[in-house]
Amino acid sequence: MSMSQFQLRRTGWDIVLGVLLVIGGLVILGDAAFATTVSVLFLGWVLLLVGIVGLVAALFRIGKGGFWSAALSGGLLTVLGLFFLRNTDAGAVTLTLIAGTLFLTSGIVRLVVSAQEPENRAPLLLGGVVSTALGLIVLLNLFDASLVLLGVLLGIQVLVDGIMLMLVGRWHATPVLSTSSHHAPAH
Repeated sequence: MSMSQFQLRRTGWDIVLGVLLVIGGLVILGDAAFATTVSVLFLGWVLLLVGIVGLVAALFRIGKGGFWSAALSGGLLTVLGLFFLRNTDAGAVTLTLIAGTLFLTSGIVRLVVSAQEPENRAPLLLGGVVSTALGLIVLLNLFDASLVLLGVLLGIQVLVDGIMLMLVGRWHATPVLSTSSHHAPAH
């Protein structure tokens, strides 16, 4: 019987990707308002196209199971995409709410993992504190948040993620072969 064990490991590709994320974060910070507008428009187009594909796929399911769920999800994504494309300011507020929630969640997860990873505690703790603080700033100032704030927060998060990737790496699954029927408790 084989099992997988997950370990933090840094490879050369992690460092390359980390450097690219740091550069991307600096570019985003260079023009945060433009980055926010581009993000809202990009997401709007993606949602619109995926919604249309979902609606077309639903047509092939007429009379079969799954028609209504495909039609409703395709319609919802189409409407949401049109909403983001026509109302970029409201789309930015929506994305700000989502970003704040994601920042807060990822920060809390990093803080919890830092308590369990003594060899990587400092970088995980730093990343967790920064992400948690960004999430709280966004969520506590949601309606006062401007288009620039979302771009700045996104730039900082991408920058921190790049630094964390260079310092810590990513989780990798390594197969563990077990020859006995008794398993050791997980650490």
